[in-house]
Amino acid sequence: MLPITNLPSPNQDVRPAAVDVLILHYTGMQTARDAIDRLCDPHAKVSSHYVVDEDGTVYSLVPEDRRAWHAGISFWRGRKNLNDVSIGIEIVNPGHDWGYRPFPPAQMRSVTALSAAILTRHPITAGNVVAHSDVAPDRKQDPGELFPWQELARNGVGLWPGGEGQGTDPGPWDDARVRTALGAVGYDEALDLATLLRAFQRHWRPEAVSGAADAGTILRLDRLLRMVAPNT
Repeated sequence: MLPITNLPSPNQDVRPAAVDVLILHYTGMQTARDAIDRLCDPHAKVSSHYVVDEDGTVYSLVPEDRRAWHAGISFWRGRKNLNDVSIGIEIVNPGHDWGYRPFPPAQMRSVTALSAAILTRHPITAGNVVAHSDVAPDRKQDPGELFPWQELARNGVGLWPGGEGQGTDPGPWDDARVRTALGAVGYDEALDLATLLRAFQRHWRPEAVSGAADAGTILRLDRLLRMVAPNT
């Protein structure tokens, strides 16, 4: 069993609905201590259920049956206010503003084990294991293009649509078809298309975060769409 240290945060309240989404973040602060202090500061009004340090240490800040304040203004699969239905994991990393770097193996082992355990306790589908940047693409970019989503999916957490050169080339898509496909995956179709594409790429095509619907992005999107919405 994964050892977990309790550091209760006052920033929590009653959860109004059942959990069916898991949202992964990076802390985006210079140190783990800075992040934990902020997540436990009643004046900050932010929190998460868990924090995973770079050495693999896991901290529990908010019980899973309570609502933590981590997603903010958010949208996924037609729903807003995802704090209501989600569990949030903050993964210690300074982020793009403070020296973004790869996530260490010890940290990823704990993130994988913690996420897998959460999935046994809640009916979270693989397509609902998402990034903060997926649910708030116009505001957030975490956990970012260095986060190893493929490794996580290989261990049974989330989805990975495969690489370029795998499967049938879906051919060119116009902007309307790309937008509709992104909406079927879960994104907010009302947002700027380049913003949506960058969010998709950070998660599912991290080697090319361009905001452009190039052939490799279309292939990944087509494969992912077939996984989450096969009748679309």
